[in-house]
Amino acid sequence: MTGLTAAEYRTLLTEALDTAQDADTTDPGLRTLFTPSSHRRALDPDVTVVRGARGTGKTYWAKALTDPRLREIAAASYMMPRLGRLKVVTGFGKDEQVGLGDPAFPGRRTIARLISSGVSPEDLWSAVVLTALGVPKVLALDGWADRIHWTRDNPEAYEQALRKVDRETRERGQTLILLFDALDHLHADRRQADLLVSGLFQVALELRLTTSTLRAKIFVRPDMYDSAPKAFADASKLGANAADLTWSSENLYGLLFHQMGNHTSTEAATFRVQTGTWNPEGEGRFVAPVDVIADEKRQKEVFVAIAGPFMGTDRRKGHTYTWVPNHLQDGCGRVSPRTWLFTICRAASVTQERYGTHASALHYDAIRDALHAAAGVRVAELKEDIGWAAVAVEQLKGAQVPMEPSVVDAYWRQNGLSDALRTMSDAELKGSGPRDAENHYALIKELVQLGVMTERSNGAVDLPDVYRLAFDIGRKGGVPRKPVR
Repeated sequence: MTGLTAAEYRTLLTEALDTAQDADTTDPGLRTLFTPSSHRRALDPDVTVVRGARGTGKTYWAKALTDPRLREIAAASYMMPRLGRLKVVTGFGKDEQVGLGDPAFPGRRTIARLISSGVSPEDLWSAVVLTALGVPKVLALDGWADRIHWTRDNPEAYEQALRKVDRETRERGQTLILLFDALDHLHADRRQADLLVSGLFQVALELRLTTSTLRAKIFVRPDMYDSAPKAFADASKLGANAADLTWSSENLYGLLFHQMGNHTSTEAATFRVQTGTWNPEGEGRFVAPVDVIADEKRQKEVFVAIAGPFMGTDRRKGHTYTWVPNHLQDGCGRVSPRTWLFTICRAASVTQERYGTHASALHYDAIRDALHAAAGVRVAELKEDIGWAAVAVEQLKGAQVPMEPSVVDAYWRQNGLSDALRTMSDAELKGSGPRDAENHYALIKELVQLGVMTERSNGAVDLPDVYRLAFDIGRKGGVPRKPVR
């Protein structure tokens, strides 16, 4: 069988990646589920806290863990048979993660009302746990206020209920996982959100320490984990067994090649033949050779066959294999896998439209154009998840980085950032607000923690390309703000 032509590669890339980019709207499937080596520990039932930035896989894994067949795949891939013996219940998340029926948790408006009425976060989450576990006495109560009050006023009954479910779960040979996701939508006020997350941590830790089969798994943004108070007994044990959803370059390329090899087209079949022996697992799923998903040298060979070796006519413009992931990194060095797949897919489409006779499937100028489009997508995600951060960076439009913190402060004072953040509605804040809207230097530090900004060794403020380009902010010697045409 002959190899794929440049045009056939483009067809495969656009078709295989078009629906594989968004975990929020596309559920993980048998073909598309990819198990990066770095995520193994995050799925361990005994790991309570899983930290991950936007797009790194929090919602993706929260969805996958609720599907018995996908858990079987993960169990086999990670050689973790315990994953196949789980019962999974959603303790908090987006409505679409719950499926049919009423969710086992209150919504954001209800939470705000409960907290304003004096309900403690720990009591709220304790009632959520009993509701998710299906404790009859709690389910029979009408409304969250009554459930919380019953849980608070009946500590012995609460403990007995947990012991009963724990015993039944153990007799079935299972582990029961309570999933908590989308915590950035708990409360608009950041301090209240931090207290709510702290209360959840306390309840989750209690489950881990007092039962043998009941476990919470909390997917949370790293900055929310850091800012949540942990002044409670044994809090250090949370950090000791926390895991992070990280994506190395090898993981990103492994994900790309996995999606290409698991498409249903004849081009995908040819790609599998070209790249080695793919192991069929049934139901149309194939597992790539180890070197294709884990060996840098082999991955570079495969990608160079797709994109060519350089980001220009020679090496002076950079090597494609390293250039693409490096320019998609945020300030913490993280690359969102959905942004990565979007960039490659977009580059294939642009190449087909403008450089159809190019020898490689991806033209280097099309890759640069795709970087601008990916920056727009990343900023749209930022506005959706952390609206205040987008407002802050948007007020630097037209500037050039790096710049001194005092210059950033001057821009923000001139544009009235503190007033804008103070008057933002709950809907505009998206998720939760900053910790201190009045202190511009504290805002810079928080944006650095989020990966939206970076801080150079001399203290100057910079922006990663994946945000800079979309906000029309320049950098001397950097990727131009205007797409190359």
